[in-house]
Amino acid sequence: MDDLTLVRDHTVYRCVMGSRAFGLATEASDTDRRGVYLAPTPLFWRFEKPPTHVEGPRDEEFSWELERFCALALRANPNILECLHSPLVDELTPVGEELLSLREAFLSRRAHTTFSRYAASQHGKLLADVRVHGAPRWKHAMHLLRLLLSCRDLLRTGRLSIDAGPHRDRLLAVRRGELAWDEVDAWMARLQEETETALATTPLPAEPDLARVEDFLVRARRASVA
Repeated sequence: MDDLTLVRDHTVYRCVMGSRAFGLATEASDTDRRGVYLAPTPLFWRFEKPPTHVEGPRDEEFSWELERFCALALRANPNILECLHSPLVDELTPVGEELLSLREAFLSRRAHTTFSRYAASQHGKLLADVRVHGAPRWKHAMHLLRLLLSCRDLLRTGRLSIDAGPHRDRLLAVRRGELAWDEVDAWMARLQEETETALATTPLPAEPDLARVEDFLVRARRASVA
């Protein structure tokens, strides 16, 4: 079974991500699709295991095998957690529905570390662009602000929302380069401070619910034996 057949025939969940899912799309925005496929269990009985991820078959489409997706989500990978909360779902099977029902099981205070680490890395790249070119890549600056807003609110509420609609106008102004870098950088710093404050009283558990996720994965594997 080739890689693309796994995606075509065994996808359990597929959604649209990127600016369209974040409420920040413009006429020029691409349609980024992300999915999860469940490789039939017999494929794991061979020496050559099924792939953990597959690109395609369409442009801007990327999918993970269910176990890999769950492992990354349990580690609070920002991109993976956001996939679970997209409002734009293309395909959903009963297994996919159960995966989505586990959204809260994946959430924990680990998100503070992973989101913050990713944000620091992206901020460093923006600062390098400012030093070299005199300005950042404004689209990247917009998406970093969106991520910081999402992380802050996750820690405050215990719920992850990727909808940046309430901040759409100002974020798109950042993307167009209409705000000075100093103003944008100050906004980022303020969001980071608010995130640290939120961590002290967050309702998120210290760890994700590994047992609940593992039970789901084992049952999915057993059901796909035939």
